[in-house]
Amino acid sequence: MSDRPIRVEIVIAADLETVWRLTQEPSLHTRWDARFSRITPIESAPGDDAPCRFRYERGMLGLTIRGTGIALGTREGAGGARTSALRFTTDDRRSPLRDGRGYWRYEPVEGGTRFITGFDYAPGWGALLDRAVRPVVAWLTAASFARLRRWAERDEPPERWPVWRALLDPRRDRPRASDCVWSIGRPHAMTDAPRTLAALAAP
Repeated sequence: MSDRPIRVEIVIAADLETVWRLTQEPSLHTRWDARFSRITPIESAPGDDAPCRFRYERGMLGLTIRGTGIALGTREGAGGARTSALRFTTDDRRSPLRDGRGYWRYEPVEGGTRFITGFDYAPGWGALLDRAVRPVVAWLTAASFARLRRWAERDEPPERWPVWRALLDPRRDRPRASDCVWSIGRPHAMTDAPRTLAALAAP
């Protein structure tokens, strides 16, 4: 891992169950999260709160990056909060992200749900180039969270807001990365990570 974890936070005016469903079901997750083109579960343990292994794809500059991951969602926590831990990896040398780990945290708040992620990864293109790559990854995460919020709050399909529109569309009423609070390299980025993340097996 690096010493520059990414953290993104947004408050969504929707109940926790809705946000959980839109983020935990792979077919729905890939509709709003521009970091993934496809997620295919390949193995899950029986019972609730069990780890799920999956394959993922990301189209990038005409290429398709493929990797594997493992995720574990926990439905109950203090104050009604929920968490989801994740590890991922790829051996594709074209990928700017190699081994990584992160979490999602769902906190019920007045009027909705606070949705938080913190994650870090080993740079695939070296530390120097990662100085340019990491802000793009952080921005892409925040723009994706903004699309998720529109979907959960207004039932607007994420496909209505491709990433380029989040960057170039001149209209003020559009999802944008600035709808979120986000940072790179802050020490607190991983403080909300669940204990299950440290114990999660390699994908």
